[in-house]
Amino acid sequence: MKMKIINILSALVLFSSMTFCQSDFVANVSKRGTTAADFLSISQGAKATAMGSAFVAVSDDQSAFFWNPAGLAKIDGVGIMFDHTDWIAGIAYNYLAASYSLGGMGTVGFSFTSSSYGDMKVTTVDQPDGTGQVFNASDIAFSLGYAINLTDNFAIGFNPKIIYQSIWQASAIGFATDLGVQYRTPFDGIMLGMSISNFGTKMQMQGNSTLVLYSQDPSTTGINNRIPANLSTDYWSLPLTFRVGLAYSPISTEKHKLTFAVDAIHPSDNYESVNVGGEYVFDDIIAIRGGYKSLFLTDSEESFSLGFGLKQILLGNVAVRLDYAYQNFGRLTNIQKFSLGIAF
Repeated sequence: MKMKIINILSALVLFSSMTFCQSDFVANVSKRGTTAADFLSISQGAKATAMGSAFVAVSDDQSAFFWNPAGLAKIDGVGIMFDHTDWIAGIAYNYLAASYSLGGMGTVGFSFTSSSYGDMKVTTVDQPDGTGQVFNASDIAFSLGYAINLTDNFAIGFNPKIIYQSIWQASAIGFATDLGVQYRTPFDGIMLGMSISNFGTKMQMQGNSTLVLYSQDPSTTGINNRIPANLSTDYWSLPLTFRVGLAYSPISTEKHKLTFAVDAIHPSDNYESVNVGGEYVFDDIIAIRGGYKSLFLTDSEESFSLGFGLKQILLGNVAVRLDYAYQNFGRLTNIQKFSLGIAF
């Protein structure tokens, strides 16, 4: 059985290496801003964010759809999470996820992510203050996940999803999947996690906004100068990300639990970096968290994060959890995130 686990882990590493080779990854070029649907890289779950986004081996709530779908296998019963993020430039992101345990058959669930940009003025060179029209933009992702414990120490999960983006009268749609594993190592309290996120199709913006009237030769009279044409737009890859991390719990009792985590991140649209974080839980009621994101990443505005969590049992079997995270973004607006979870 151990050999089977090693073979699966080796296959995952090999698959990720082949994937990044196919995506023309160049070590000396960040390629920042060269992918579609960048909202897929915005962290979900206040607990994970407060821990410096070092969560691939920890993943134990409904934010696992984002970090590592294998973490869904840890969740018993029925669970629901709602997450709200106050992002940069007044943008807000909302995340809803739910999971249902099938016992020995695994865990299934779904996640839904949406954005809110608000209405914006349509401006032109001749009318820089606005034409009187307004437009908006939106990002949406919907996924269906499944995870199962293949052994007492090894879990694997999948998370296929649909991605949709629109701006004004143009839109794009894409399909992707996430794959993850978690392995409880023979070393006491140490968990290993790996995941590949957003492996899928490219996206291309199309719609009424790309329709124009074209004249083949404006200098010639007597020709049709209003020929309908469609502007050609490029295909853009999704932000493919490979994560590998360790979580270590040196203390794990009924009253106290202390966890440290570290993740190494290998994205297709940026340099590699490292995230570190920790969590202390008292009596399974109060949690204090902290972390640091994007270590060794040059010119990153992301740095430390802090947060806390509160858990309360109601009606004997309903657990309500409230989590908060604050993330420093340097010269940019600091990020605040709120998560509400219900389990029964």
